[in-house]
Amino acid sequence: MKLPITFYMVVTTLLLVTLTIGVAMGLPFNWAFLLTCIGQIFLVLMVFRVLKDDYVTEKTFDDFYEDRPIHRDNFR
Repeated sequence: MKLPITFYMVVTTLLLVTLTIGVAMGLPFNWAFLLTCIGQIFLVLMVFRVLKDDYVTEKTFDDFYEDRPIHRDNFR
């Protein structure tokens, strides 16, 4: 079963935010170290999955940003 890319992003983000809050509230070192190691594994896995995804687009760098189009006459 192939999990969507957003699953890895959400799990990694929630894990690392929870770790940050836990350390700020006095989480014991052994738990903080364990969660940091797990978070690093999830981070590497997330980056690998994002880079290996079969996402295809018709956009090019000439399209730039869709929310703020750049007109060609501004670059003369």
